Amino acid sequence: MFIVWLVLATIPIALSLWALLDAARRPAWAWGLAGRSQLTWVGLTAFGLFLVIPGMAIATWYLLRVRPIVNAVEHGDLRRIDDAPDQ
Repeated sequence: MFIVWLVLATIPIALSLWALLDAARRPAWAWGLAGRSQLTWVGLTAFGLFLVIPGMAIATWYLLRVRPIVNAVEHGDLRRIDDAPDQ
């Protein structure tokens, strides 16, 4: 039973850590062209490491809504810039 709880406890931390590292490694120019703030998202995901439920929500929002836009811009697809007004 301890193993199950340990695995369940590491999922939010792993998700937040993945979002934090992904946001930090994206180049600043891609964030700028995407109209998003890298500092905001790195800060939010870092803050989310300390809070379970809000941290999972922040990381999930970043990974599903913000990351695809910044990733597309980083790879040259400027059509994705106006898809969502997420800052």
